[in-house]
Amino acid sequence: MKIADMNWMQAEERAQADDRCVLPIGSVEQHAYLSLATDMILAEKVSLDAAEPLGVPVFPVVPYGLASSFAAFPGTVSLSLATYAGVIRDILDSLHRSGFRKILIVNGHGGNTPVAAAVSEWLNGHADARVKFHDWWRAPQTMAKVRATDPAASHASWMENFPWTRTGDPRQPETAKPEIDYAHLARVGAAAKRELLGDGNYHGLYQRPDADMLAIWEVAVAETRSLLEADWT
Repeated sequence: MKIADMNWMQAEERAQADDRCVLPIGSVEQHAYLSLATDMILAEKVSLDAAEPLGVPVFPVVPYGLASSFAAFPGTVSLSLATYAGVIRDILDSLHRSGFRKILIVNGHGGNTPVAAAVSEWLNGHADARVKFHDWWRAPQTMAKVRATDPAASHASWMENFPWTRTGDPRQPETAKPEIDYAHLARVGAAAKRELLGDGNYHGLYQRPDADMLAIWEVAVAETRSLLEADWT
């Protein structure tokens, strides 16, 4: 159930009947040959697919996040940590005012993880609320399925190449990319990161059969849905 398809009266009625909701958060950043919006596309879609059978409202994805590592790649949009933490706190305040007390944040970008500290601080001032922070792609069951499919999986590699994250660019390398030097990557700035990364893939193939991807997606949706259904105490 998309909040975009509801009016304010329906949202109020829904929160009174069931105070669960979903907030997807993503990023707009380089993903090699995939869409710059890959992280926001995946976070929103897994949220919608997971929540739909339960009738839980899904708010529009927060598109921008913490992507300073990719600032040298054109098209990347990055917020400062202070700005982003403030945005998330303000959104949580708004959801709380609307009557939602059980909030599942579905995160689509590893760089956004530091904002979990802001969520923890927010919870200290809202004892009646519960927030779950879910990195959907590296949740235990989903990541186990990814590793069982192909352990050479990373940012901008095959593991993010779903039918809904592809662009019209016909270029798609057919060979696997060697693993990058993660330690080197971590100690340099964005310009040097671009030099090290080349097209942006960290490691592995660029694409796998859709049957593999849909099997992973099925696990990811089920695992995300289980968080909506599980204990909120």
